[in-house]
Amino acid sequence: MTRRLPYLFIAGAAVYLVLLTAAPLLNGLWLSLTDAKLLNPTGGVFIGFEHYGKLFGEPGFYHSLLVTLVYSAATVAGSLLLGTLAAVLLNRSFPGRTAARTILTMPWAVPTVAVALIFVWIYNNDSGVLNRGVRALGFDGEGWLTDTTWALSAVTVASIWKVFPFVMLVVLAALQSVPDELYESARVDGADPVNTFRDIVYPYLTPTLRIVALLMTIWSLRRFDIIWLLTQGGPVEATNTVVISVYRESFLNSDLGLSAALGAVGLLLSTLVTMAHFLLDRRETAW
Repeated sequence: MTRRLPYLFIAGAAVYLVLLTAAPLLNGLWLSLTDAKLLNPTGGVFIGFEHYGKLFGEPGFYHSLLVTLVYSAATVAGSLLLGTLAAVLLNRSFPGRTAARTILTMPWAVPTVAVALIFVWIYNNDSGVLNRGVRALGFDGEGWLTDTTWALSAVTVASIWKVFPFVMLVVLAALQSVPDELYESARVDGADPVNTFRDIVYPYLTPTLRIVALLMTIWSLRRFDIIWLLTQGGPVEATNTVVISVYRESFLNSDLGLSAALGAVGLLLSTLVTMAHFLLDRRETAW
């Protein structure tokens, strides 16, 4: 009985993973091999890898894949940079620090729908705050959400504003673990703030930043809500990510099979990112 006790402890988690993760995942992979439709999800006929052949033969798929990668890379980089900078500043003691921490945390707490409405107002072509400022400087206003040149950048900025507080909070917590004695030693040795951050703070933050980067990348690859609310994948597919394509194929074109194939590609991307993270971590640990 004692030898079986550990297995009993993990039995609940194992059942949860099988029922709510493994089973839907396998069902989705099976759907990608059928011609299932939205109105008849269980009546699809097995067609093998036909959907995958269709995907890899369409230029539109590669465009959505490129948009996904660009959006994810820019969102993760921007969030890490802004969140880390905010955390370093808020780790210092100054009057009003508590209020500043509260204010900078608010975007993470605001519902995504509210964030989308805020940025729709900011980006409005005629009366938006951004275009008013641009015109005040003597330039023509831009269609931030309706111009293919700016749409992806506009969505990325909105996403960064929404998620950077998460990075800030995690990094701020990691900064609390840096011993005060190291800061004292750096000051005694005459190290400036840049050298102090590079030689003392950054080594402590590296493991945390890696995990946060992994989570942010996976979340960015699968993000749907704010992109759909702002642009619905437009204009002219400028913000059409793989996840947006999944929604379109499922609920607009009623093609569950093709949608599942797109989802499998998204799963593959997330898996590759995760594998790269752990391989890099193992390699550096071996060194």
